[in-house]
Amino acid sequence: MRSRKSSRPEQASLVWDVPGLVAGVDEAGRGPLAGPVVAAAVILDDLHPIPGLNDSKKLSASRREALFDQIRAKALCCSVAQASVEEIDRLNILQATMLAMRRAVQGLRLKPAKVLVDGNRLPPLDVLAEAIVGGDAKVAAISAASILAKVTRDRQLVELHASHPEYGFDRHKGYGTADHLEALRRLGPLPVHRRSFAPVAQLLATPPEVRT
Repeated sequence: MRSRKSSRPEQASLVWDVPGLVAGVDEAGRGPLAGPVVAAAVILDDLHPIPGLNDSKKLSASRREALFDQIRAKALCCSVAQASVEEIDRLNILQATMLAMRRAVQGLRLKPAKVLVDGNRLPPLDVLAEAIVGGDAKVAAISAASILAKVTRDRQLVELHASHPEYGFDRHKGYGTADHLEALRRLGPLPVHRRSFAPVAQLLATPPEVRT
């Protein structure tokens, strides 16, 4: 795959197509009101292809789980990292996402020659990198990363449901659904809720006796 040159002036002189290992990077959990943002980095093995890789959002939960196991077994190496709710509230969600992505790349056992990141922004890295809009449906390594990140985060929210079943985390995975918002109004936020996100911030600013 031929890569596009970055428009960032400080990278304009770099040679963009380089030999070596390529890592795909993606995240899960930018939009929810609760839980961490999770990122994954994957270097696939060309000798052991994984059929059926795609954007994790286009796959069923059971298919994601099956592919999760195959990726962990067949990839040359992979890494999953996250930024906590506290970091999201302190840094903002964009910067926390970039932090999680950088941690994922740094956690790879093998150092890639180039990193392909889903989206239109790049985390600060010490290797060549390219942002690809819609990359989770175009680049197999990014698809694999999206699956690892999504499954990892979903499992965390299912575990959270076990201790707080009244919030329904197993169903909405922290997203601002009507059921989740109703539970927030009725029960109040947990420590895992993102205080910097408007629905939670507005709720915290409203006295409990006037919440409807």
